Amino acid sequence: MHVNCAMSADGKIAGDDKKQVRISSDEDIARVRDLRRRYDAILVGVGTVIADDPHLTVKGASFTENPLRVIVDPHGRTPGNAQAADGRAPTVILISDECDAKWNNVTAIRCGDPFDLKKAMTELYKMDVESVLVEGGGETISSFFRNGLVDKYTVFVGGMIIGGRGSPTPAGGDGWVCEGGLRMKMKSAEILGDGVLITYDVR
Repeated sequence: MHVNCAMSADGKIAGDDKKQVRISSDEDIARVRDLRRRYDAILVGVGTVIADDPHLTVKGASFTENPLRVIVDPHGRTPGNAQAADGRAPTVILISDECDAKWNNVTAIRCGDPFDLKKAMTELYKMDVESVLVEGGGETISSFFRNGLVDKYTVFVGGMIIGGRGSPTPAGGDGWVCEGGLRMKMKSAEILGDGVLITYDVR
């Protein structure tokens, strides 16, 4: 799994009102556009869908050319009119066994009760999904780290300060992702416009 995100120079991915703010430079946006083409699936958590309403498609790509869109949504909170469920690309919503929500244009997959992220990834693998790009939000990214599912982490650090004690960070949620913190190996750092892209291998 590859986690990719953008954060401000003070380590925030949004303001304390959780509203989306553009952090990436033009160069980083172009990089992410190209990056998406290389993966079988693009994944976000339902919090990102509700807050930002992303379309999770590749600009100019047809239905069959787009990667699979995947939403982690144990309790079925994805709005029926969400752009990520609009039929422009194949979409899977990962739910818990007890969830009875239904949507048009999507496939819902039950992944245990309580929701089991590792089981969810196994279910995707059964669909021939071998590479996943995880784009957010903070609690979803944290869950992937907690479950030992991340191989690569790229973060664009933009030239802006957001501030706010309650502003979300790339790995949100309660507590440490693992005891003592998760050590990574930095592979590269590249200036992209007014920020820097840092690439890590996860040990």
